[in-house]
Amino acid sequence: MSFTSLLAEYTTRPNVWDEMCAQGEIRDHYRVFFESLSQVSPAELVRKDELAKKLFMSQGVTFTVYSDGEGIEKIFPFDIIPRIITAAEWRHIEAGIKQRIKALNIFLKDIYHDQFIIKDGVIPAALIHSCSNFLREMVNVQVPFDIYTHISGIDLIRDSDGSFYVLEDNLRTPSGVSYMLENRSMTYRVFPGLVPSNHVQSVKDYPDLLLKNLLAISNRQNSQPTVVLLTPGIYNSAYYEHTTLARLMGVELVEGRDLVVDNAKVYMKTTAGLKQVDVIYRRVDDEFIDPLIFNPMSILGVSGLYYAYRQGNVAIVNAPGNGVADDKAVYPFVPDMIKYYLNEEPILKTVPTYAMENPEHLKHVFENIHKMVIKKTNESGGYGMLMGSSATDQQIAAYREEVEKHPRHFIAQPIISLSSVPCFINNSIQPRHVDLRPFALYGPQGIEIVPGGLTRVALREGSLVVNSSQGGGSKDTWILS
Repeated sequence: MSFTSLLAEYTTRPNVWDEMCAQGEIRDHYRVFFESLSQVSPAELVRKDELAKKLFMSQGVTFTVYSDGEGIEKIFPFDIIPRIITAAEWRHIEAGIKQRIKALNIFLKDIYHDQFIIKDGVIPAALIHSCSNFLREMVNVQVPFDIYTHISGIDLIRDSDGSFYVLEDNLRTPSGVSYMLENRSMTYRVFPGLVPSNHVQSVKDYPDLLLKNLLAISNRQNSQPTVVLLTPGIYNSAYYEHTTLARLMGVELVEGRDLVVDNAKVYMKTTAGLKQVDVIYRRVDDEFIDPLIFNPMSILGVSGLYYAYRQGNVAIVNAPGNGVADDKAVYPFVPDMIKYYLNEEPILKTVPTYAMENPEHLKHVFENIHKMVIKKTNESGGYGMLMGSSATDQQIAAYREEVEKHPRHFIAQPIISLSSVPCFINNSIQPRHVDLRPFALYGPQGIEIVPGGLTRVALREGSLVVNSSQGGGSKDTWILS
């Protein structure tokens, strides 16, 4: 039995866009990959699958889950069959993400300065001022180069007609890029030779591009600015990523206790004494970065950091206060922002979204609950969601009670049947639902997007939840040149 006979058993689902198959035929962009595997046996695939698991474990490619009562360190599940995207599809995605980030960045500057978008009635003032991530402390603060969204991870899905939708914008401390890099190096190990022969674009420049942008926003006229990566520490779910990025960029990985502020300047403690820090790539949330201004109980941040930032003596990436732009209740207004600030039509679609504080929307959503997903506006990682299609009447009633108490904290969207791709599961090739998180870097030279991203896979059959914290995995993403 060969790979070809495994493929023959592959069955697509009705009303789902399958990225490999159309009307029972393999799409052109998957053909080269599958032809090169045509003689590989299922036993050989199992061996490659086991090799990938062992390598991920031995290299410590893990994430942390605190909720399941077992060991909290989990190996990140990896599927060995790459997801393949054509050059034309990628050009569309890239143009759409650049347009979106440009508009969101202008929105953040506007909302913390002149608030023209509110004055012109495009977005209601109450929506912004009721957002828990709107930082009043950032009003009228000058941000280096007016860039708020230095690093963004934009989540994309495909509907049953194959068109791309933005599911959410991650503009605070987006994670997952280290898995994109690891997935590619794993593919080189498991299928040596296949990446070049398929003309796949490289993702390995990401750390260099990130470092270039971080160095470029230093305020000090210094030929070698000091950049550090600020981590909450080893118990953070993305700590593996923090260590990986610091190592690949060649910068110091620090915790709050390694930094000190003196005379509105930030210094790192070193064995040779204090060394001034110019740029902080922080992976600590807003409320914990400075206990003097935000959460006084925080031991993750640095006392006085916010004042040093306001004085222009240190740059912080991403800028504090970005959460107002990726609040799920603000999400439906992004197409209006694109038209308002850029005078352009949105390139990427957005999912229809219902604000639960609108009584008509609330009524409509609960009347059609089995076709809806309800989300908390400030939760991420797949937490706090209600999938109407799989919820019991009891769960729906309990959730409705919660929504009616704090309607501003919830939005609802129709359940979109995410596209499917082939995965190697239980010694067979099966379709599973996926999303895509490309990573965009915004520096003084403009916006750059590495050709790839993190494809997250819902490994449970029929599941639409791709988050690793909810049992999802990932696969390498090939953008063909």
